Amino acid sequence: MNRTEILMTGRMLPSVVEALEERFALHRLWEAPDRDAMLREVAPRVRGLATSTMGGRIDGAFLELFPNLEIIASFGVGYDNVDVKAAAERGIVVTNTPDVLNDEVADLTIGLLIATLRRIPQADRYLRAGEWLKAPFPLSPSLRTRKVGIVGLGRIGKAIARRLEGFGVAIAYHGRTRQENVAYPYYPTLLELAEAMDVLIAITPGGAETRHMIGAAVLKALGPNGVLINVARGSVVDEAALIEALRRGTILAAGLDVFENEPHVPQALIDLDNVVLLPHIASGSVHTRRAMGQLVVDNLTSWFAGKGPLTPVPETPCAR
Repeated sequence: MNRTEILMTGRMLPSVVEALEERFALHRLWEAPDRDAMLREVAPRVRGLATSTMGGRIDGAFLELFPNLEIIASFGVGYDNVDVKAAAERGIVVTNTPDVLNDEVADLTIGLLIATLRRIPQADRYLRAGEWLKAPFPLSPSLRTRKVGIVGLGRIGKAIARRLEGFGVAIAYHGRTRQENVAYPYYPTLLELAEAMDVLIAITPGGAETRHMIGAAVLKALGPNGVLINVARGSVVDEAALIEALRRGTILAAGLDVFENEPHVPQALIDLDNVVLLPHIASGSVHTRRAMGQLVVDNLTSWFAGKGPLTPVPETPCAR
């Protein structure tokens, strides 16, 4: 009996590869000596894709190569690497890996916020360089009395807010609409939120609708005591405007886990001392990445067993 053929567009955890190979005929696109030749050969037979942001853009032109494609299982809660509209037009289901990473990302966000305010990486470098022998490390800003605005109060945004409550800070949010049964103050525009807060945490989805939504005007509104934390997508922030704001003191500091052109980070950001930079690791624990990978496997397995997708994205032509 012929096994269902799946194409994996980019490298994933060995556990994911092994689990898919047990269940399907798996093609590894990233290992192909000639990518185009592999696609010409296998694409007409492929019924499922396993992909991630590292696997490249899945757009309409790419989908045209797969006349029998039924499902795209994307690794990650964000799926802006997939043209979901083009997929939906072709009747292709798209899934992601929500919920299993909420706590991990929320934990990292709080850590990044404290590291940025209390200048933990800078203090570490100071000690290692022997500077403590000469003088105490300078006093840092604090989380005390701050007002924190969350840009995108989805599942992860709510998990971040719950953790912030323990620090006794004021919390507010901005999103497309006011949410019922949410006690935090709502600001209908991002500019109004930035003017009222002195910390902004971006955890909104990426894509064309949110591209550069945090730009020069929002950063100016955040002010010289303001701190920006981005654990969303690099595209959400106008990187050039942020660099200029950090250089000029328009805002106080920033903590970034994501960048516009990953894994390439502008040297101008690297050279700044008032920014903490992380290599997109918000969900990057062994525990959570395994859970995310298993959800990719489970979505494909469930679909081809005739049970439907487990975690379809809202735009996909299939109800949860």
